[in-house]
Amino acid sequence: MSGHNKWANIKHRKAAQDAKRSKIFTKIIREIIVAAREGGGNPETNPRLRAVLEKAREANMPKDTIERSIKKGTGELEGEKYEEVIYEAYAPGGVALYILALTDNKNRTAQELRHILSKNGGSLAESGSVAWIFERKGVVEIPREKIADMDEFTLLAIDAGAEDIEEGDPVLVYTAPENLTTLRENLAKNGFEGTAKITYKPKNSVKVSGSDAEKVLKLIDALEDNDDVQEVFGNFDIDDAELEAIMAKLEG
Repeated sequence: MSGHNKWANIKHRKAAQDAKRSKIFTKIIREIIVAAREGGGNPETNPRLRAVLEKAREANMPKDTIERSIKKGTGELEGEKYEEVIYEAYAPGGVALYILALTDNKNRTAQELRHILSKNGGSLAESGSVAWIFERKGVVEIPREKIADMDEFTLLAIDAGAEDIEEGDPVLVYTAPENLTTLRENLAKNGFEGTAKITYKPKNSVKVSGSDAEKVLKLIDALEDNDDVQEVFGNFDIDDAELEAIMAKLEG
């Protein structure tokens, strides 16, 4: 899927830039609380918590903040009650968006997202109208520089439990969500350390360019700037060079 892998790389870069701001901490804290509430405070037996703790370390989150967030999730400390909500939407050019949010007030979040969407040429969609386009997958992101021989790596990844592989930087190695921890551990044993997370992979894509492409990326940027929004997935296909140019413009 042209553009999809490049988008993964740009989002990773953007996350590193966002780590300089307190906003990224707000999002990670909410995710830690929810992960610990659902699966317990031990990352060894809670894959979701383990994944978000890795994200917290990459963002240089203080250890005491992490520990306090886990305790809020397990109920050892009093904390906010966040709920996972998925919003489905359309962006300019007919692009489908799948928006993951953690909120303590669904009505407020829906109102804010509706405002952001309408301001940027998008709209909320009816439940189920977009969800079928996206598949929940586990993915391990491996920096391309770690892979000397792509063919050899592909065979090794398949043996490790990979269902699909997208070349690029990073290389994206997909598997079923329940097999994510095993895949990551098997790759690591063979010298390929990577970042593991749950993602929503589009089954089909919509080609956009020019002003529509810029509007789509500007909308996603605005949505992800909302404190309640954890991540936005889209089925857009934008030429790599154009994608880079637009993101550079937005970041500037």
